Amino acid sequence: VIIDCRYPYEYQGGHIKGATNLHMEEEIEGFLLKQPIVSSSGKRVILVFHCEFSSERGPRMCRFVREKDREVNEYPALYYPELYLLKGGYKEFFLKYKAQCEPPSYRPMHHEDFKEDLKKFRSKSRTWAGEKSKRELYSRLKKL
Repeated sequence: VIIDCRYPYEYQGGHIKGATNLHMEEEIEGFLLKQPIVSSSGKRVILVFHCEFSSERGPRMCRFVREKDREVNEYPALYYPELYLLKGGYKEFFLKYKAQCEPPSYRPMHHEDFKEDLKKFRSKSRTWAGEKSKRELYSRLKKL
């Protein structure tokens, strides 16, 4: 199962054929953890995560799935023992395997036409990632 962790406008601008776009933790939980994927043929279920470069969003979602999987299963059991990260992300994949992408194009996160979308998605992702602005953290420190 290929999990594309990029924002929807990036995914719509080109993605790996068959990939599922899940860019928020709630989406990941609903798709992978509430009713785990079970192979009907007895084959292993392998999850491959990626984002644009597989350096931030993809790895964060991969860690999130592993943490949640560990919380609900008794060690060493896991729903998804095999989690992988696509080296180089969609950007590198697209350059090498354009025919495996639909549409066969690449839209970067910082695309000029999607600045407002980026702001919106970033503010949402900061909230679920538990991140605070530097200003907010600084003001809390000053109160101590």
